[in-house]
Amino acid sequence: MSGRTSFDLVPKDDAKQTAKDFRTDQEVRWCPGCGDYAILAAVQGFMPELGLKRENTVFISGIGCSSRFPYYMGSYGLHSIHGRAPALATGLAITRPDLAVFVVTGDGDALSIGGNHLIHALRRNINFTILLFNNRIYGLTKGQYSPTSEVGKVTKSTPMGSLDAPFNPISLALGAEATFVARTLDSDRQHLQSVLRAAAAHRGASLVEIYQNCNIFNDNAFEVLKDPDTRDARIVRLEHGQPIVTGTQGFVWQRGRLVSVPLDSVDPSELVVHDAHDPDPSLAFALSRLDDPTMAHVPMGVFRSVSRASYDDEARTQVAMAQASGKGDLSALLNAGDTWSIGT
Repeated sequence: MSGRTSFDLVPKDDAKQTAKDFRTDQEVRWCPGCGDYAILAAVQGFMPELGLKRENTVFISGIGCSSRFPYYMGSYGLHSIHGRAPALATGLAITRPDLAVFVVTGDGDALSIGGNHLIHALRRNINFTILLFNNRIYGLTKGQYSPTSEVGKVTKSTPMGSLDAPFNPISLALGAEATFVARTLDSDRQHLQSVLRAAAAHRGASLVEIYQNCNIFNDNAFEVLKDPDTRDARIVRLEHGQPIVTGTQGFVWQRGRLVSVPLDSVDPSELVVHDAHDPDPSLAFALSRLDDPTMAHVPMGVFRSVSRASYDDEARTQVAMAQASGKGDLSALLNAGDTWSIGT
C-alpha cells in the first residue's frame, strides 16, 4: 500500500469548495467557550483541501458532546450508539471504498464502553481517521470522571477523588499496533490542521488525540500547554528527522528511557532524533510515556506513521479472489461442512 493515500478510491470534486460548504443550518449546541467549537472550525476549514465530494464524505460518532459533530458537517453522517462508532465505520469502510470515513469520539465514548471496538479497529488497520476529543471528563452527563481523568480527580461521581489510574490514549493506540498516532491541541489551529493533513494522507487507521477544554466541568485542564509563559517549556514538538527538544531541555536515552537534560549539558549528537517512520514503535511508545500529571513534558505531533496493509483493502481482495475462482457462493458457504436439518 506504499504511496497510496487514505482517499485514493474516493471521487474528487472539481468544483472549488470552501469551509462554508461544510457547514450546515443546524444550531451548534455546545456550551459557550467549549473547545469543540475550535475543532469544528478547524475541520470545516481543512476539509476543502482534500478536494473530496461532500456526498462521498462521512462522519460517524458515538455518544457524548463531541459526538454531535456529524450534525454540523455538510456531509453525510451518522450519530450512532455509545462506543460503537468504530464498528459501524469498519463496515462502511470495507463495503464502500468510495467513501472517506471519519470517526469522531470522546475519551469516555472511545475508552470506556467503546474501548474494545477502538483497539481492534486500530489493530486491523481499518482505513479511516479517528478524532478522539480528550477533555478528561464526562461532559454530556454533567461532570463525572472519565477513563482519562487523573488519580484524585474530584467529580460528582468521585467526591473523595478518583482511585482509577487513567488510560494513556497514545500508549494504548501504540500497543494496539496503530499505524498512525498523533496528538494536538484544540486551540492551536495551525498545528491541528497540519496533523489532520498527515492523518488524512495516511492509508490505514489514523488516530488523532485532541486535547479539548471543557470549560464547564473541567476548565483549564490544559492551560499550562496554552499559556505563553509555560507552554514552550512543556510542549515537546515532534518533527520527523529533528532532535527531540523542548525549551532549554533535550532528550537522551538513559537506561532504556527518554530523559530530559539541559541542552547545554550534552553534545547535540547525543540528542535523540525523532523517527516517526521507524517500524519499531519503541521510540514512539517511550515518547508517550513522558506524560505525567504535572504535564512537565507533553509531546505534540505525529508519534508514529508507518505503512501496513489495511484490513478493508485485504478483505476486498479476498472477496474478488473468491468470486474469480467461483467460490463466492454465499448460500453454498453457509450450507457447507457440518449442517443439520431440524424436523418439524
